[in-house]
Amino acid sequence: RDWENHLLDSDWIYLSACGTSWHAALIGGYLIEALVGIPTKVEYASEFRYRQSIIDPKTTVVAISQSGETADTLAAVRKANEAGTLTMGIVNAVGSSIARETDCGVFIHAGPEIGVASTKAFTSQLTVLMLVSLLLAQRAGRSSRQVAAILEELAGIEDKVKQVLARSDSILDLAREYQDSNNFLYLGRGFQFPVALEGALKLKEISYIHAEGYPAAEMKHGPIALIDENMPVVVMALKDRTYEKVLSNIQEIKARKGRVIAVANEVEPELEKLADHIIQLPATHELLLPLLTVIPLQLLAYHIAVLRGCHVDQPRNLAKSVTVE
Repeated sequence: RDWENHLLDSDWIYLSACGTSWHAALIGGYLIEALVGIPTKVEYASEFRYRQSIIDPKTTVVAISQSGETADTLAAVRKANEAGTLTMGIVNAVGSSIARETDCGVFIHAGPEIGVASTKAFTSQLTVLMLVSLLLAQRAGRSSRQVAAILEELAGIEDKVKQVLARSDSILDLAREYQDSNNFLYLGRGFQFPVALEGALKLKEISYIHAEGYPAAEMKHGPIALIDENMPVVVMALKDRTYEKVLSNIQEIKARKGRVIAVANEVEPELEKLADHIIQLPATHELLLPLLTVIPLQLLAYHIAVLRGCHVDQPRNLAKSVTVE
């Protein structure tokens, strides 16, 4: 309970990670602020370790790494330890350096992940971050009804994941249509922005197609200049408070002849009219949606990579664990 109390008493929580783990950390930061109400900063470990971060005993630093050996993330842990603050690790590898050198932590128990591009570890990291956030919310006396509702929905998420995986063949059809594209743009808002980043990263990693993830609201601040009939745009069009804004983004894409692949949990007539393709997902709680929305993006990257003859498990120039700077 000591670490729980320290987290709840923190003035700030830093989440530090690299790559896919950083995308999970972004969602974790949103979860902690939404459910617990503690200010949270998410930083690339490679930046956190070198800049003059404000950390003291009233700060908590959470390090997220599948391998537990990522050089920059481990350096961030050591910097936090030197500052005398609580350090927490969220790792997959039991006995790893980050697991040993942090004050407390959680193993994600995803099992061995053979492929270089992280997929199931990302899902497991999100699940752990959700559970930690819910635990802290309970300890802080936040809405027990909300916590119970999310836990109940989380307990049944496996069946919904299977429903998404069952759409693999239709996503393969999409992959056939877009396998020769030179560029992709991924757009999302709120909890779906980090998912868009992760989808773009997966496509880059295993298919070698240039892809960029962007906050949908920022599209007009640059990326819109790239949109034409040869630019597929994956849009996270979930039915939440930003839905109408996302529809507006899609209208702007279509006005420039871009091709829209929409990921949606509700298909309304306006979206059906605008999007070239829709990947429909089952409904779930808004905070749990990233567990579902990332899957079609992973499948799209996988199918495109296979069609292009790429080595999915061992993409060029990449290592499973970045243990050197």
